[in-house]
Amino acid sequence: MSDQDPFTPTSAGPEPTPVVGPGDATIFEPAGTARPADDAAPAAVDPHPERQVGLAFAGGLVAALFLKSLAKRKHR
Repeated sequence: MSDQDPFTPTSAGPEPTPVVGPGDATIFEPAGTARPADDAAPAAVDPHPERQVGLAFAGGLVAALFLKSLAKRKHR
């Protein structure tokens, strides 16, 4: 048996995960969340999101018209 006290804490073990501090917090990385490993900046936000909403609406409209035409063909 060694002379060391078996109840003394050791420095063995993993390092704690680095977290985002209150000064570095953003919408995408709130304070307290794990900091990304590469520490890259978040993706840029689209300044005109209404374009994507309009495209989604137009795509849904085209899909609905296409499905409507398929339904009419089946019942002829």
